[in-house]
Amino acid sequence: MKKKDKALEQAQALVSQMTIEEAASQLYYISPAIERLGIPAYNWWNEALHGVARAGTATMFPQAIGLAAMFDDELLEKMAEATGTEARAKYNIQSKYGDRDIYKGVTMWSPNINIFRDPRWGRGHETYGEDPYLTSRLGTAFVKGLQGDGEYMLAAGCAKHFAVHSGPENIRHSFDAQCSLKDMNETYLPAFQALVEDAKVEGVMGCYNRINGEPGCASDTLMGMLKEWGFDGYFTSDAWAIRDFYQGHHVVEDKEHAAALALSKGCDTNCGDTYPEGLMAAYRDGLITEEQIRTAAVHLFRTRFRLGLFDDQNGFENLGPDDIATPEHRAVSLKCAEKSMVMLKNNGILPLDKSKLKSVAVIGPNADSIDALRGNYYGTSAHYVTFLDGIREELGEDVRLYYSEGCHLFEDRVEHLAEPDDRLAEARCMIEAADVSILCLGLDATIEGEEGDTGNAFASGDKISLELPESQQRLLNMALNTGKPVIVVLAAGSSLNPHAESAAAILQAWYPGECGGAALANILFGKVSPSGKLPVTFYENTDQLPDFTDYSMAGRTYRYLDGNVLYPFGFGLTYSKVSLSDMSFDGNEVSVIIANTGNFDTDEVVQVYVRDPESPDEVKNYRLCGFKRISLARGEEKRVTMTLDKNAFTLVNDEGKRVPGSGKYILWAGISQPDPLSESLTGVGCLKTEACVR
Repeated sequence: MKKKDKALEQAQALVSQMTIEEAASQLYYISPAIERLGIPAYNWWNEALHGVARAGTATMFPQAIGLAAMFDDELLEKMAEATGTEARAKYNIQSKYGDRDIYKGVTMWSPNINIFRDPRWGRGHETYGEDPYLTSRLGTAFVKGLQGDGEYMLAAGCAKHFAVHSGPENIRHSFDAQCSLKDMNETYLPAFQALVEDAKVEGVMGCYNRINGEPGCASDTLMGMLKEWGFDGYFTSDAWAIRDFYQGHHVVEDKEHAAALALSKGCDTNCGDTYPEGLMAAYRDGLITEEQIRTAAVHLFRTRFRLGLFDDQNGFENLGPDDIATPEHRAVSLKCAEKSMVMLKNNGILPLDKSKLKSVAVIGPNADSIDALRGNYYGTSAHYVTFLDGIREELGEDVRLYYSEGCHLFEDRVEHLAEPDDRLAEARCMIEAADVSILCLGLDATIEGEEGDTGNAFASGDKISLELPESQQRLLNMALNTGKPVIVVLAAGSSLNPHAESAAAILQAWYPGECGGAALANILFGKVSPSGKLPVTFYENTDQLPDFTDYSMAGRTYRYLDGNVLYPFGFGLTYSKVSLSDMSFDGNEVSVIIANTGNFDTDEVVQVYVRDPESPDEVKNYRLCGFKRISLARGEEKRVTMTLDKNAFTLVNDEGKRVPGSGKYILWAGISQPDPLSESLTGVGCLKTEACVR
């Protein structure tokens, strides 16, 4: 008997022994114990976006957007496996002592595979960026690593937030995202389909907003797609999203009808309070049936059986404290941080040579900030290394280090009783005294993130522009005006324009996890070459973007943009130089020779883009359809072969149907997009070939 069939039969047998009241009680995210049946309590709400979150000590990896910048599905899968191992270990040790609280289970509500369509969205750093193919590949890798491939799942993944969901945060509980069938099937749904069909993701979470009038947690359209894709896991609402049915969307009049609507459309569990208070009332009034309640309960217990939660010998029973925050997992976190950082500019100052330095100034509100390492949905690291810590450790006793906070992250002064810019004079003194200054600027999740989780009440976590906070821009301008060499390090989860044209170098560090400072130091001082690539477009400004509430892809992301680009999707510099040659295409594979012609060992990401120039269904520009990260020693040459996206030679028409293209395609292979700006910034052109695919 197949493993999944066995779990289904076990779930059906167990649920058949429950009263209807007991079965209904299990559809709440805080599922109570049923002692007479030997069922312990279980809390379905658990987080693992970049390591086990909100449950105490765990390895903290770079935020998801940083993991995306690695363009490395193999390393991401390894990171997710480490996360799943720690989740299971923490579950074991906590449930041993009867602690079955929130965030302490093994149904992890990750990954977030929404498309980062607009740089203003505060939660964009939870995602894998703006491209549906990249998101599909990375999300699939995450789920496979997290769930494992044994008799029982290591932990259960959950694809969220289904679907067409990416801000604005302040109206998400009432907003109706209007989306064309083409945009929906071309951009917003492919990653969800890939996680269901290819990764066999165990859970799917609905979104807060409506999509073309239907609530995301009770959508005939979306639920129908899950059935078409063969989804056989459990479906959960987002937190208190079902309450929005009557309080925000006004599609029903009360919680009883909201509970009935959600359950009848296929929402198995309610994260919120609507099911506990409304479900049995809806049943008694004939709005839902006993069969619907029991079917949902079966889905939930099927997942618990697949996880081996009723088997004391499930293969994971020996995982415990020694498997949490291990040196091996910390090493993975460091490697991820090193591969995630993107060098946007370098006039030759990097890497720094310690032997030629007498003093270094480390300046800025993110220099010694743990928040700048964490992003959101984070765990508690056993050992944080801030940017200042990492640089100090690297410099040792031989080079003088000056440190100043420089300014507050976003307020106009550090000390509330002081005058504005109360750290500016201190910072200027240190910058002028140092041989080189490293300015650690940007944001953190207290000002970009989810509604209710940030101190950014004026925009509910969304950004209102791409500018640095004014306090930081004044600090940066002062530093640049000294004429001393300045290296800008941006900790942020999204596109910024720091107006730092005269900076000697710019590094995008994202929110790089517990080892972020060590990774930054390794890059700054040449132990590691930077090799990350942007998973999102860095725009010049928001003035040229469509309205934030417009879900059309026209004028958004590299596939549909025309201008307004500061740094392109897929762009990132290294310390070395490469050349490309001998591109070939065979069936669904592209291969190319890449040679490291520079003076540094480095990783590089080879990227393949496709366009059908004759089809009216093609995107405005071109589409990423293949990529591969490789390591190249100085002087080394490799032939790199990439398997292309299975949808590379199909297109989505205006009816939302995936259809064959014209049969004649253009393929590009390079270390960036095939656009003039990318090729100018990298100094490396893309190779091009034509392909006939019928």
